[in-house]
Amino acid sequence: MSAVIVENTRNQPLVNLRGVTKLYKRGSETVEVLKRLDLAVPRGDFLALMGPSGSGKTTLMNILGGLDRPTAGEVIIDGQPIHTLSDSALSGWRARHVGFVFQLYHLLPVLSAEQNVALPLMLTNLSGPERKKRAMAALTLVGLEDRAKHKPSELSGGQEQRVGIARAIVTDPTLLLCDEPTGDLDRKAGDEILELLQLLNKEHGKTIIMVTHDPHAAARAERTLFMNKGVLGEEPEA
Repeated sequence: MSAVIVENTRNQPLVNLRGVTKLYKRGSETVEVLKRLDLAVPRGDFLALMGPSGSGKTTLMNILGGLDRPTAGEVIIDGQPIHTLSDSALSGWRARHVGFVFQLYHLLPVLSAEQNVALPLMLTNLSGPERKKRAMAALTLVGLEDRAKHKPSELSGGQEQRVGIARAIVTDPTLLLCDEPTGDLDRKAGDEILELLQLLNKEHGKTIIMVTHDPHAAARAERTLFMNKGVLGEEPEA
């Protein structure tokens, strides 16, 4: 088995992308979705990514979360060059270090809120009582301890998203990736979710990268970058 290489992380950003390129084949055509992209995200940052559909935001998020690999370039998370990991090692790294929050909550309808939150812990060696304890702690953090036994059909959209966030943080991940987390919610519920993300960032030190089309949502982040045609910038393209 090849050794896992971890770089010296002192004074380094938590996320460090160097020259990341992603190519896809579409018939006989090669499409360059990401173009030699560089990105540094400090530990504890709350970064919003904006840009039109097809700009490469989702591809970038998939690469950051270890769901996809770059065609070229380096992806270093907390000192770990994840682009060099085998598929099995990458899967294990992802389970330990990344929490995902989606626009559509992807909760299992037959499970309670507590059981949905505990699902990522099934990949660990924790006992059943310890998994339950951690799931309840995560639900308490998002303000849903009194809904632990409720199934998704018995929850509002905002409550379902809170369960999704509790599931994302139950393993205490290094990085929280949020893909349009308020896109399926009304303004009031969306604002509550954004306040929760700010709480996780400011009071619990979570590093968050959030894709959003909504300037109102992006304003809650510490900073915003814009993607267009596979390129990142600090201003939207005119």
